Amino acid sequence: MPLGLSPPRPRSPFTDLRNYIFGSSAAIITDVSLIVGLGSARTGKGPILVGLLTIAVADNISDSLGIHLYKESEGCGEKLTLLATILNFVSRLLISCTFIAIVLVLSLGQAVLVGLIWGLLLIIFISYLLSRSNKDNPVTEIVKHVFIAIMVIVLSRFLGAAIATRFHMK
Repeated sequence: MPLGLSPPRPRSPFTDLRNYIFGSSAAIITDVSLIVGLGSARTGKGPILVGLLTIAVADNISDSLGIHLYKESEGCGEKLTLLATILNFVSRLLISCTFIAIVLVLSLGQAVLVGLIWGLLLIIFISYLLSRSNKDNPVTEIVKHVFIAIMVIVLSRFLGAAIATRFHMK
């Protein structure tokens, strides 16, 4: 190491975006897809809320266990592994709660639209933060991530409509 230069400081686990990004993006896309898909199937708010709560709890625990096992396989140490698991769980839970609130407060049609906009704004924000952290072009990363999110949401929309048509749902 050249004289006068210190080694790079390790990232704090609390500021390391990797401890939030995976779970957050998965929660956003899953929540929006569920709202749009079930909204297009005209199931009503009840089934959408049940789905969102299931994502907030069961899918969140499953995803957090996956993060935990991944961190263990990297040999990150017990404290960092546990912290990454907890940060993933809390970030996913908070994101899911925002979508639950949207569905609770708004009419179904409004909730679908507001949930979609909120989800895309969150994806844009996360993509921006991640691109800045990695010194990538923010516009390129945002476009790429929003495109993928929209593809999943569109697929969910068509699946919901197809199910509604198939089973004669009103």
